[in-house]
Amino acid sequence: MTTPPGRRARTLTPTEAGRLTWDLVVIGAGSAGLVGARTAAALGARVLLVEARGFGGECLFTGCVPSKALIAAADAAEDARGARRLGIHAGPVRVDFPAVMAHVRRAIAEIEPVDSPDTLAASGVYTLRGRARFDSARSVVVEGVGIPFRDALIATGSSPVLPAGADAGAVLTNETLWDLDELPARLLVLGGGAIGCEMAQAFARLGSEVTLVHRGDRLLPKEDPDASALILDALRADGVDVRLRTTLESAPPRDAATLARLSDGTTVTADRVLAALGRRVDTTGLGLDAAGVGTESSGAVAVDRTLATSNPRIRAAGDATPLPRFTHTAGMFGSVAATNAVLGLSRRVRLDDVPRVTFTSPEVAAVGASSADAAASGLRVVETAHSHLDRAIAEDRTAGFTRLVVDRKGRVVGATIVGPRAGESLGEMSTAVSRGLTVSGLAGVIHAYPTYSDAAWNAAVRDAQSALHRGVIAAAIRLLRRLRRRRR
Repeated sequence: MTTPPGRRARTLTPTEAGRLTWDLVVIGAGSAGLVGARTAAALGARVLLVEARGFGGECLFTGCVPSKALIAAADAAEDARGARRLGIHAGPVRVDFPAVMAHVRRAIAEIEPVDSPDTLAASGVYTLRGRARFDSARSVVVEGVGIPFRDALIATGSSPVLPAGADAGAVLTNETLWDLDELPARLLVLGGGAIGCEMAQAFARLGSEVTLVHRGDRLLPKEDPDASALILDALRADGVDVRLRTTLESAPPRDAATLARLSDGTTVTADRVLAALGRRVDTTGLGLDAAGVGTESSGAVAVDRTLATSNPRIRAAGDATPLPRFTHTAGMFGSVAATNAVLGLSRRVRLDDVPRVTFTSPEVAAVGASSADAAASGLRVVETAHSHLDRAIAEDRTAGFTRLVVDRKGRVVGATIVGPRAGESLGEMSTAVSRGLTVSGLAGVIHAYPTYSDAAWNAAVRDAQSALHRGVIAAAIRLLRRLRRRRR
């Protein structure tokens, strides 16, 4: 049953929760925990969701929502400055940073009720505020009260990595960035991954003098090298001082103005330092040993493809695991974990068609195999440069490309898109990769014109047309032409 007899789901005290044996106890109310709890409740399970801080997790309060709200403001400022390229002349752009941050907080506040305990109760999910730890393989403790379960889902998330030796109060992270009320005049960003590039560009467009330090040879090291090069050009065009193959040597102090020493022998003066060095999992205090749950060397909870841990009654999803760390994977994997727990299934998660988007300008969106994979595996690559894409030309935003990776059977097995709204165009490519669609099948679908999604269609059409001149298809076409001529 979904609820105890005569009761509607609601927020409980530890004592109330301890009176019942729960079909599923979910620890953590971020994306994985929220979706997992709702899925289990929809399947008729008695579900308790335990959260120590805010219902909604990192994505709502310190990740996806605030960062995209800030990026929207930064893009608006840049659009106003750049409108002259289209013949539109506006006055000097003035950024009201407190108003920008007010917009960010309004976005959070508007979305927050969707993940609130009241909304969860309407879905049949009981909630409990507090910090949970396992005290056995079949129970957790919250505020000293034991709560038994039949199955459990760990969805405790991750936290930002700080520079070695740095005082936690001396640097900003994606968790503390949103407390700013004053625009930093000089911002030092550590890390050239997605968060580092997004925030460096956004703050530069809002008026900060930004230096980005990255230890690698290129930005966005997990993406196509050509995409990395375009983002490097874009950040530098926005005034970001990008230092590649460089690290921070001296940990920043708490002083308002920091003289940071870099490995290239230079120093950078910064009013604030933002660490965007990745995420780490810390399960200290979760009682995994008592539950018989193993971890990897990184600290992440070890899971198999069904999301089961070494304790078959306990599963894990989201950032707490070593699997791809995105909000959309957390939600999908949380649902799979909950379904497996409640119904006793062994559904496996797929990792070869996980989409990802970096929300810089231009955006970088990718799914499946990359061009590097193609070179190593004998796959072929077909692409459309956006300098030949009508919509991009009309908007004067031609820096970008759409690249499809195709296997020997003509199936789309990967895609990379760099350009405006690339994340929106990626949806079709994700479907193609997931469902094994062929380029000829994609070419046969009418696409609205003129759109950015035309780029993938154009690439597919060219590839399909080239097949007309090869092998059996070419021979069949020649035969049909001859037969047609004879009939006439």
